[in-house]
Amino acid sequence: MKKVPYRNLISKVLGVSLVVALLLSNSLLAQETAAPSGEGDAAKGKQLFNQNCAACHSLNKKMTGPALAGVTEKYDKEWLYQWIKNSPALIKSGDADAVKIYNEYNQAAMTPFPLLSNEDIDNILAYTDAPPVVPKAAADAADAVAAGGDSSGISNEVILGALALVFALLVVMLILVNKTLRRIAEANGVILEKELAEKRTPIWKAFAQNQFLVLVFAIFLLLGSAYFAYGWMMQVGVDQGYAPIQPIHYSHKIHAGDNGIECKYCHSSARVSKTSGIPSLNVCMNCHKSIYEYKGNPEGPSKEDLANGY
Repeated sequence: MKKVPYRNLISKVLGVSLVVALLLSNSLLAQETAAPSGEGDAAKGKQLFNQNCAACHSLNKKMTGPALAGVTEKYDKEWLYQWIKNSPALIKSGDADAVKIYNEYNQAAMTPFPLLSNEDIDNILAYTDAPPVVPKAAADAADAVAAGGDSSGISNEVILGALALVFALLVVMLILVNKTLRRIAEANGVILEKELAEKRTPIWKAFAQNQFLVLVFAIFLLLGSAYFAYGWMMQVGVDQGYAPIQPIHYSHKIHAGDNGIECKYCHSSARVSKTSGIPSLNVCMNCHKSIYEYKGNPEGPSKEDLANGY
């Protein structure tokens, strides 16, 4: 009988069909996944806000300074550039809005930020103008209402379902064609056999024989070892859990928790050192020149308050 090599054509056709289906589905979803571009990056703005503004400002409530949500609707952007970079100069010039804010907040001048660029300020303003985070339950309800109200056009789910059906029909057709060709070959006395797989070198042996890969692996191994060794040595001398006696009662829960003040605003040495350091009273007075009222227990925090972090 005549022998002919049999190549696994079906697997190749199925692979090509799967790639085509994935490309079609990606092109259909491309319009929905594309995000509209706007002025300013809210994600970068949030980071800048926490680093520079959160000590005195909140988005939705007054602190040392005013709430900043929707601030671009109240003031011109060029005015905001001048105010943020050098508020004392703007107050001294007699600007009506600047003087009004200065008097409203006990004549406490805002700290100038001359190093912030206009792009940085745009990012911060994009964050303050960003819509508030909607709870998941409310978001799901809104999505359900929107889905129920928009009945025009064909949804992507229907299109993807149709593509899946076409793909399944194609698979069935290929299986039937394969069976038919086998029967014809057997009827004509042709023996089908798969090509013998070539004897291949094991992966580990091929890797060991490739000097370039061995060199690259050795370099990465040395760099990784140096990285972990450096990290281990940096732990020497670090006292975890160290809590010095505080001369003034201080609550991290109120400052960093409730008010969302950035940790590095007070512990500025943590930016360049492996210890956070203890801030001076001058840092405290940046805010407490205006915030001086204690609304808690006149005799000091109770044991329950201390246990809860206050």
